[in-house]
Amino acid sequence: MREAFSKFDFSGLPSPCHLIHCGLLERNCRLLRTVADRSGCKILLALKGFAQFSEFPLIRRYLAGVTASGVHEARLGREEFGGEVHAHAPAFSEADAEELFGLADHISFNRPEQWQRHRRRAATAARRVSCGLRVNPEYSEVAVPLYDPCAPFSRLGTPRSEIKSAAQLDGIEGLHFHTLCEQDSGAFARTLPHFEEKFGEFIPRMRWINFGGGHHITRAGYDVDLLCVTLDGFRSRWGRHLDLYLEPGEAVVLGTGVLVSTVLDVIHNKMPLAILDASASAHMPDTLEMPYRAEILGAGNPGEFPHTYRLGGPTCLAGDVMGDYSFPAPLTRGDKVVFLDMSHYTMVKNTAFNGVNLPAIASFDPEEGTRVIRRFGYADYKNRLS
Repeated sequence: MREAFSKFDFSGLPSPCHLIHCGLLERNCRLLRTVADRSGCKILLALKGFAQFSEFPLIRRYLAGVTASGVHEARLGREEFGGEVHAHAPAFSEADAEELFGLADHISFNRPEQWQRHRRRAATAARRVSCGLRVNPEYSEVAVPLYDPCAPFSRLGTPRSEIKSAAQLDGIEGLHFHTLCEQDSGAFARTLPHFEEKFGEFIPRMRWINFGGGHHITRAGYDVDLLCVTLDGFRSRWGRHLDLYLEPGEAVVLGTGVLVSTVLDVIHNKMPLAILDASASAHMPDTLEMPYRAEILGAGNPGEFPHTYRLGGPTCLAGDVMGDYSFPAPLTRGDKVVFLDMSHYTMVKNTAFNGVNLPAIASFDPEEGTRVIRRFGYADYKNRLS
């Protein structure tokens, strides 16, 4: 990724700005399509991780559809992506369920009681919707509790102990589980026996199994062969008739985009401090929530280069800080600071806290150049309030 952007001219872009490299995006999609072809599974784009619909025409050439965490994502998928639309949430209001049955191809309910409450709606819906149950295998290797779907007392999915009889699953056509977060295929392979042990008695009556997200398929070093062997082995054990699904969000856009920011001021308080027009809390919240240290193009760890700065955003939040970075040359007002790997869980989580402007959105095509797709302003801030 560094190489792709190392000689890029960012001077003509608005700031702050999300920039997607379509060539890198297509590279990821091609790899995902190879996995689908080799394993016979279907791969869906998880809109919770990336929903820049201007790039849907590219992505849908390779992926089977989208998965949504609510009505608005499902509607976006239906209107802009096409293909299959899958949906899951911990619970649905009556109004949301009514709308979803007109949008989705698959709906995974969080517990059997939800299915029983909505099954009449499924029977009378204008379109055929295949309904499933999200289950909790109660096994996970996720290191950060905030992102662990199977942490103790998780509200996500039904544990085996809560299924009292097979009759509760009458009419259910699929099982869905999600246990991973940015993990290799080894974690998936070690999870499957727990799923099969707890829920294997129900698999023969199913039409599909959804293995959720968190599969870091496009990361360097990911064991694609093991993933394909694991999927093929599952189908060999349980039947070739099963449709298998993976629904990564991050893996689709991993390493494909940057967040371009500008230095607004440089001050000194026991160390040099650079204030940017991009905000950690408003524009890249996962750096605080995960937390993790975002990489910066041309920068290094403190002391690695001659000039070290603490970078912070323009908001009033004292902790709106990206971290300490070193640069080969001093930072001055107007310099560009480019954060790497900012496609996933950034645009979808952006806020206008303090009224800071949302980053513009741009795409770079190796053949057609750069185009600014969307700019934001006061109206976007005002219209979400009252």
